[in-house]
Amino acid sequence: MEYKEFSAKTVEEAVTKALLEFGTTSEHVEYEVVEKGSAGLLGFIGSRPAVIRARVKENIEELMEEEIFPEKKEEKKAKEPQKTEKTEPSVSVQVPAETEASSPVTETAKKFLSEMFRAMGMEVTVTCHYDEGENVLDIDLAGKDMGILIGKRGQTLDSLQYLVSLAVNKKRENYIRVKLDTENYRERRKETLETLAKNIASKVKRTKRPVSLEPMNPYERRVIHAALQNDKYVLTRSEGEEPYRHVVIFLKRERYHKS
Repeated sequence: MEYKEFSAKTVEEAVTKALLEFGTTSEHVEYEVVEKGSAGLLGFIGSRPAVIRARVKENIEELMEEEIFPEKKEEKKAKEPQKTEKTEPSVSVQVPAETEASSPVTETAKKFLSEMFRAMGMEVTVTCHYDEGENVLDIDLAGKDMGILIGKRGQTLDSLQYLVSLAVNKKRENYIRVKLDTENYRERRKETLETLAKNIASKVKRTKRPVSLEPMNPYERRVIHAALQNDKYVLTRSEGEEPYRHVVIFLKRERYHKS
């Protein structure tokens, strides 16, 4: 595969962008840093984005197939000449028994996540619930150091959710929506954003000046818009291009002057 160029505020964010584009994990991607990026004077004057060139390693389809369906990896290993293997430390991935019968959808998600966490050396409890009527797969992760899986502003959790979605929707006609969470992060983040929106709205009313929020993903921008949609004195709009697209909160001057 040819190299593709990705840019973001930092090298780490550019790498995450590449992983989302390729739909795989970091061990299957190789990249080189073209530009490390610079925040510039005062954080924005003369700033330059980080730029990387990345591509997927060879045989990625075969590797992803083995990650999602470990039995294929075992079949391949059985056909190869036997070698003396080193004993590796055992890393258990706890998957609690479900009260409902397991489905191919939940089994695929569990296998994918089990292989990933085993490779990471993490012990994680995976709980899956598939609502066939709504075509929604809810996944909850529990264990130590879940902050690693959440990442900055939930970026790692979003990437993991995207990869699981690729796994469970492979060769399916009906799209299954995957909702992956840990330690109730999604709800806590939503409450934080709603509080932020209301606080910034108060500041805009007080100063009569617009305020631009930090770049957010589409879901978080929708939370901000929804939190202020019924406010009589302020409006919201999204500006910029991904991954720098952000919400601007500004005064509804006509309504403000009439009050």
